[in-house]
Amino acid sequence: MIGEHTDYNNGFVLPIALSLGVVCGAAPRGDGLVRLTSAQRPGEVVEVRIDELVAQRDRLPGWARYPLGVVDEFVRGGHGVDGVTLELDGAVPIGAGLSSSAALCCAVTIALRDLFAPELTDRNMVEIARAAENGFAGVPTGLLDQSASILCTEGHALFLDIRAFTGAEPAAAAQIPFDLDAAGLALLVADTGSPHDLADGGYAERRAQCEAAADALNLPALRDATSEDLLRLKDPLLRRRATHVVTENARVLAVVHRLRAGADPRTIGELLTASHRSLRQDFEVSAPTLDLAVEAALDAGAHGARMVGGGFGGSVIALVDQNAEVAEAITDRFAASGFAPPRVFAVEPAAGAHKLE
Repeated sequence: MIGEHTDYNNGFVLPIALSLGVVCGAAPRGDGLVRLTSAQRPGEVVEVRIDELVAQRDRLPGWARYPLGVVDEFVRGGHGVDGVTLELDGAVPIGAGLSSSAALCCAVTIALRDLFAPELTDRNMVEIARAAENGFAGVPTGLLDQSASILCTEGHALFLDIRAFTGAEPAAAAQIPFDLDAAGLALLVADTGSPHDLADGGYAERRAQCEAAADALNLPALRDATSEDLLRLKDPLLRRRATHVVTENARVLAVVHRLRAGADPRTIGELLTASHRSLRQDFEVSAPTLDLAVEAALDAGAHGARMVGGGFGGSVIALVDQNAEVAEAITDRFAASGFAPPRVFAVEPAAGAHKLE
């Protein structure tokens, strides 16, 4: 919902889990082999020996590094994985900024936990899924996406204090009621069709800039920066990056305060829009199609809209009244501007990853 690029700055986030998913079927095998298939890649089979995972990493298809990274984390953790067959399927659009890679890693993590390590806690699984992306897949994500995929509950947004969560503090995570239907609202996702890839360098560059800004301020992380601190940053680029993080943390806290106080959820719309403005102007991770979708949604009466995900392409969310014609307005605006039609659909706050009975 809100809290973009704040997770790796030890800040605050407020995600929901989407009513879309990735399914992982898993079966143990005792031959030391991992066999991986995906319904999205018919006819493609990836097989690798567990003791050769690291050595073969660079030869593996990019998509396969995410689930195999989870296998590698279980092996490193000494959980007795001596072979496994993984069969994948999913409905989360790839490259749409909707955390498809985190959904994939979390589905595989839950499957392997049930097979090999039932003692693992939810926090353990969040860390394993994040470590798989950071290490084997080579994407320096924070904890936002994995936490949403594992910890979210139906009808709620997840308020997460990343610093407290990594310190295993009990009050680090809280479920915030977010009943859209009761308020007569809907949450639209507009997949612009402009794919993003967090492994292409832009995400890592922003993270490095945030770390440089924190170092310049002699702070552990930008979570600790204040508006007064921003004035001490001499480098204008680092000041813009830090400005987004400081103001985005404030917006997360404001949204949580309003929802906890029972305010009309429509009132958070202005904060969503302010988040997009900051991501566009200060963090510079938006894209023409993202800006167009936000503008079209707001012009059609959306209460708020913003880009989601790491940026540089992907999707937009819009908080709208039920039965509003915002989806049509976005599609029409894309057609008038010469862009391919976006995929627009409604989502609800759903439960996180779990075993299917």
